[in-house]
Amino acid sequence: MALVLNEEQNLLKDSAREFFRSQAPVTAFREIRDNKDPAGLSRDLWSQMVELGWAGIIFPEEHGGLDFGYQGLGVVMEEAGRTLALSPLMSTVVLSGSAVMIAGSEEQKSDTLAGIAAGDRILAFALEERNHHAPNEITTKAGKDGDGYVLTGSKKFVLDGHIADQIIVTACTAEGPTLFLVDSDAEGLTCKRTAMADSRNAANLTLDKVRVDASAVLGAVGKAAPVIDQVLDRARVCIAAEMLGSSQELFERTVEYLKERQQFGVPIGSFQGLKHRAAKMFCELEVSKSVLMAAITALDNGDADLPALASAAKAKLCETFELTSSEAIQMHGGIGMTDEADFGFFLKRSRVASQTFGDAAFHRNRYADLKGF
Repeated sequence: MALVLNEEQNLLKDSAREFFRSQAPVTAFREIRDNKDPAGLSRDLWSQMVELGWAGIIFPEEHGGLDFGYQGLGVVMEEAGRTLALSPLMSTVVLSGSAVMIAGSEEQKSDTLAGIAAGDRILAFALEERNHHAPNEITTKAGKDGDGYVLTGSKKFVLDGHIADQIIVTACTAEGPTLFLVDSDAEGLTCKRTAMADSRNAANLTLDKVRVDASAVLGAVGKAAPVIDQVLDRARVCIAAEMLGSSQELFERTVEYLKERQQFGVPIGSFQGLKHRAAKMFCELEVSKSVLMAAITALDNGDADLPALASAAKAKLCETFELTSSEAIQMHGGIGMTDEADFGFFLKRSRVASQTFGDAAFHRNRYADLKGF
């Protein structure tokens, strides 16, 4: 297993870093938050990302994609995490795009993946129904109605749900869990945007007898459970990459501050206590890089150990992001607590991202189960 980036991936990483620093710095995130933008993101930024091919980075070339793999997507997610860039990359490409690639028919792939890659379509993935991550607890029902289905239920924490053109909804049929591709303007579907602590997009959905044709079924009826697991593992690896980028940004900013800030005529970075805390951050970041690289490599290679590695990566990055965000605020002292500083944005993002797709405790337990402990 090669746990290093190749030349093409390194070039992508460098270009992504330059792109997000110039086109989506943290000041752009602050502006969207302060202006209470109704979309909650910059559509112009998304258009630029589409032009770079990132909307189709994991899709096959025959469907308008770059076929660059999740390693390529991972480095883009990592650099986006450094500036807290707001885009539908997670909801549309990682979650929904992966679901269509895994379970969609050739017709659905040709239509949906091409639409995403071209920037013509934003999708959302509606799974959660509880206040905590519980992917197997699906109570939304899909009853057979002639040649179609009627969906009834509700969903929570649907990323980018209020701006999606289509929503992939998980519901239980008589045969078992099934995925449905539902138009956002379908009769009986209502969407309410929620205010997230990290100023990102999520929505609550209500499905009141929403009727869809049989062609809306994504994959086999009653066979969605393994598809959902595969989609979530991809999402867990990708959000871990984003969390790594944010953690590295916090560490680098903190070390720079420790070198510049002086007390008693010397840089505070010379104080032994702060050296130890910075060293701990560095060590945790190095471990995080390794476990994330192992998970992404397993994802691209189709390794059977991916579920365990995805949980290991998500659990580790939850811990590392919480550590670096807390330490950044504490070691910057009083200024770290102010809204003028950026550190509060990262801390809030760390807490929300940790809960997304399962927190550290969830994934430690899942890892243990998968390993037979």
